Amino acid sequence: MDSIDFATPAETGFDAERLGIIDTFVKTRYLDSGKLPNAQLLIARDGRIAHFSHQGAAREGGATVDEGAIYRIASMTKPVTSIAFMQLLERGLVALDTPVHHVLPEFKGLGVYNGGGGGVPFVTRSTTEPMRMIDLLRHTSGLTYGFQNRGNVDAAYRERRLEAWHGHLDLDGFVAALGKLPLEFSPGEGWNYSVSTDVLGAVVERVSGQTLDAYFEEHIFAPLGMPDTGFWVPAKKLDRLTDCYTFKGGEGRVIYDRGAESAWSRKPTLLSGGGGLVSTALDYHRFCTMLLNGGTLGDARIIGRKTLDLMVMNHLPGGKDLSALSRSLFSETQNAGTGFGLGFAMNIDVARSMIPGSVGEFYWGGMFSTAFFVDPVERITMVFMTQLSPSGLYPIRRELKTMIYSALA
Repeated sequence: MDSIDFATPAETGFDAERLGIIDTFVKTRYLDSGKLPNAQLLIARDGRIAHFSHQGAAREGGATVDEGAIYRIASMTKPVTSIAFMQLLERGLVALDTPVHHVLPEFKGLGVYNGGGGGVPFVTRSTTEPMRMIDLLRHTSGLTYGFQNRGNVDAAYRERRLEAWHGHLDLDGFVAALGKLPLEFSPGEGWNYSVSTDVLGAVVERVSGQTLDAYFEEHIFAPLGMPDTGFWVPAKKLDRLTDCYTFKGGEGRVIYDRGAESAWSRKPTLLSGGGGLVSTALDYHRFCTMLLNGGTLGDARIIGRKTLDLMVMNHLPGGKDLSALSRSLFSETQNAGTGFGLGFAMNIDVARSMIPGSVGEFYWGGMFSTAFFVDPVERITMVFMTQLSPSGLYPIRRELKTMIYSALA
């Protein structure tokens, strides 16, 4: 496996002084103010790391984060699960238009919400089209997240604890429970950020015959040289897991999960393809570089070039953006100028996004404010790590992107 390639900003077409301004900005606005506990920023061009900075304590009262720091990457798990599914597609074992219930019979006969809930039996109507695998990849399945807080279906998810990564159900039990609840809309008729990618993880298990952790390790993490990425942190590495925080009104930043006694220190009951992984900035950089390279890193081919091309097209019905189709109260992106591919958000209109960027850039983030993007036009990748939920509390992703593009020489 090739080693990590570091380069000077000048060698990669960046202005060193402007890159330095980003760290000063993050320190002043987010760390000195106590808004964020720490910040790690990795910027690369053509896979060569031009900037890798570490600021703030890994744990309360502890040492500064360093390149070994392990973070909960939450929904940055979703692209990994999407790549895993597309590997199975390449082997002819499943297709984008395969009805989900062909692999997960628990979903056969799922209906669309048409009344009830809150102690009253649900009333449903038939879906216009069956839920297909493509709907799971692009979040047009009609599934939801309980934290969306939109109505009675979301409430039923919360009552049944259907998004607890360290909850009471395994993946099969999770799918069975979802199969007893109505969809929020007929598949393909809207976009809603949801447990779709967790369901996709169940598909990967059923089709491959492997557990999700074993599949990821054999087919993605080991070939890419990502030794610190997985669904839990082994005891020998636990001292590297950062503290994680959440924001509470009236109190500010409070501990959510301590690194030393973390819920991620043991194998979870539910292997969450939608949000369960931990990783490091260097590990995820390798994943992003593979994406930038059209599916390869060193000697490892993870996904075919044309398969990846298909993944990073806008697959929203009618070629629309999320501002036209989203029914979501929360997601890891803004909506204007944003399309959605097979596991990633897509920049389809730079002017409408109102942030510097490139058409064709793809990206996502996690609920603890981590983020990544891959720009195939400028050949830039970014990984940002910190640990604070909710991720939409501060506009730091927008600010980072603006400043990174402004640092291009």
